[in-house]
Amino acid sequence: MQTTIQLTLAPEIALDDENFRQHIIKKLRLRPGDNPVIRKTRQSIDARGRQVKINVQAEVYVNEIPPSLIQFQLEYQDVSKGPEAIIVGCGPAGMFAALRLIELGIKPVLFERGKDVRTRRRDLAAINKDHIVNPESNYCFGEGGAGTYSDGKLYTRSNKRGDIRRVLEIFVGHGASEQILIDTHPHIGTNKLPVVVSEMRESILKAGGEIHFDTKVTDLIIDQNKIKGVVTNNNQEHTAIGVILATGHSARDIYDLLHAKNILIESKSFAMGVRIEHPQNTIDKIQYHCETDRGPYLPAASYSLVTQTRYQGVQRGVFSFCMCPGGFIVPAATDAGEVVVNGMSPSRRDSPYANSGIVVSIEEADLLPYREYGPLAGLQMQKEMEATACKLAGATQTAPAQLAMDFVKGKVSSSLRETSYQPGLHAVDLREVLPPHIAFPLRDALSDFGQKMRGYLSGDAQLIGVESRTSSPVRIPRERESCEHPEIKGLFPCGEGAGYAGGIMSAAMDGERCAEQLAKLYAAVSQE
Repeated sequence: MQTTIQLTLAPEIALDDENFRQHIIKKLRLRPGDNPVIRKTRQSIDARGRQVKINVQAEVYVNEIPPSLIQFQLEYQDVSKGPEAIIVGCGPAGMFAALRLIELGIKPVLFERGKDVRTRRRDLAAINKDHIVNPESNYCFGEGGAGTYSDGKLYTRSNKRGDIRRVLEIFVGHGASEQILIDTHPHIGTNKLPVVVSEMRESILKAGGEIHFDTKVTDLIIDQNKIKGVVTNNNQEHTAIGVILATGHSARDIYDLLHAKNILIESKSFAMGVRIEHPQNTIDKIQYHCETDRGPYLPAASYSLVTQTRYQGVQRGVFSFCMCPGGFIVPAATDAGEVVVNGMSPSRRDSPYANSGIVVSIEEADLLPYREYGPLAGLQMQKEMEATACKLAGATQTAPAQLAMDFVKGKVSSSLRETSYQPGLHAVDLREVLPPHIAFPLRDALSDFGQKMRGYLSGDAQLIGVESRTSSPVRIPRERESCEHPEIKGLFPCGEGAGYAGGIMSAAMDGERCAEQLAKLYAAVSQE
């Protein structure tokens, strides 16, 4: 017998396995000999009231073996002798594109400018400890992409872009916890995602695919508006039936290459700002309405904030981005002479700090001073703000920072708080780093957020700059159905770098979609 039950429970019952089991047995009046198997299928936290509740959906099997939670089976065929498709970039878009191509009988050949996920750790340590930025291997570039060492959040609203459950199950099949199939806001954790990424690599290689690390694509081979392949940094030419361009939002050289070759690219909306850091306990007390701490059952609290401000008569959206409970702020620069920050959380979210991007939407009028750069105007604006941040903070990876209340009041902080940001902080007036159309809306938004979350704008909150890589300011256009570039046949712009994703999940789904369209094109051409 199988029963599905939905409950709203106190945290000490819902989030303790044995307490939860005993509660279900008692509620359903099960007998000792019923041998029940109880498993959760959905779980979310409701902290809107004074008493935090947990909404749980569970399946109960009595004298019956439950079916597997996983419907998708990892059965990848041998494609070593199949037609070859090139994938540029080994982030979630590239890796999921590769796995989908294998399912469709096509051999993926991936080129990744960075290093494998394990070797990459040394370059991350060099940024944090020695302030040395390797432009080819950092928090943005390398196996697994930017998400591998900067969080592992798997929540997305893009349920119309692909099969969310399928993507989650593929992650589980490669070593992620089944908990990601249950949580409303699933999260692997930056300490566990590298292992999952390594297993995905093995699946690609065992099926006959290729992955070339430390291999940067420097040119595209185009003949009569059709892409034939790519040229890599060792001056080798590689041909293929199609190219999926999944380079991520920080591969600026790819945008420069496309622009130089007169291949159509476009500017797109984006946002920039800072990271705000609090003690996690501060956020817990605000969100969970607790006087001291959240207790032994509740996870580190998160938040989502948005407001509208006005600057010089123009309405500006300001919002939290990539909130990391129990997390760290990390240096995400991709070259020397710039400072960029991002956030991440380990799987247990047990750091004493909470951080989130607080970013301001960039309007078309903001880019007028950069109009000579054409579709790369937003990119130039990004570069200048990152360079200013670096210069004012000491020309290393030390980040410019200011207490949030001091920023609102317009004064430089005489001292800063402890931080999770390992390279260190330097007190500056962030209005010297941020242009007015970011600084003033940010100031107004922080005041509003302090009203919405009492205690948010407090003496222990500090701003750390700059959060400038929320998304790419450039879009590589493509046809809606075929996913092909409108001018270059066989070129499939994909993922965050092309402007069609905003996180691990949406990038993974977009990778699968581009793979399917590439295979469809190949099948059509083969039949001609």
